[in-house]
Amino acid sequence: MLLLALDTATPAVTVALHDGTSVIASSSQVDARRHGELLLPAVDRVLAEAGLKLDAVTGIVVGVGPGPYTGLRVGLMTADTFGLVLGVPVHGLCTLDGLAYAADGTGVEGPFVVATDARRKEVYWALYDDPRTRVSEPAVDRPADIAATVAGLPAVGAGALLYPDTFPDARAPEHVSAGALASLAAEKLAAGEELEAPRPLYLRRPDAQVPKNYKVVTPK
Repeated sequence: MLLLALDTATPAVTVALHDGTSVIASSSQVDARRHGELLLPAVDRVLAEAGLKLDAVTGIVVGVGPGPYTGLRVGLMTADTFGLVLGVPVHGLCTLDGLAYAADGTGVEGPFVVATDARRKEVYWALYDDPRTRVSEPAVDRPADIAATVAGLPAVGAGALLYPDTFPDARAPEHVSAGALASLAAEKLAAGEELEAPRPLYLRRPDAQVPKNYKVVTPK
């Protein structure tokens, strides 16, 4: 097994290679405006670090969000393209699940919440019983609207750090890592679990909209 994992659902552009036992190479850069520019060089970098070629990859793992439309589609389209060219399966994983999995070993053991920045003064979030068990569907809300639901729970993710009034016990990790996604995927595949389809989890409509009541001009 050689999994190539990537995620662009958050400001982190993150890529990793996993050989079925452990992460053998990884790269992460935080830049919310350069997903398309940074992703492919990061793939080249981790392959070079591992001393491997792209055709050695046996599967692709991609974070499906939730996340902003523009960034998220960069990772998903890249994953689909790699899968098509290489003839290998493409597996989707919830980005929040990757963050939860990465929290294992950081002191977060019991129920907790994962929250990422959704912009518009909102967060993408979900509840977890432990780093491997999500107990609510991913959602997007204003922090004040979920304060009662998450009260008293530790929280991980950049969204939690942004809103300390709602998440007073915010902890690392701040951003998802492809290494955590790859490790979680390898664990699930080894257990015979079926992973998600690589389809985007947007939760809301994109910011760009076709203007209403625009004037149609046709040639005479």
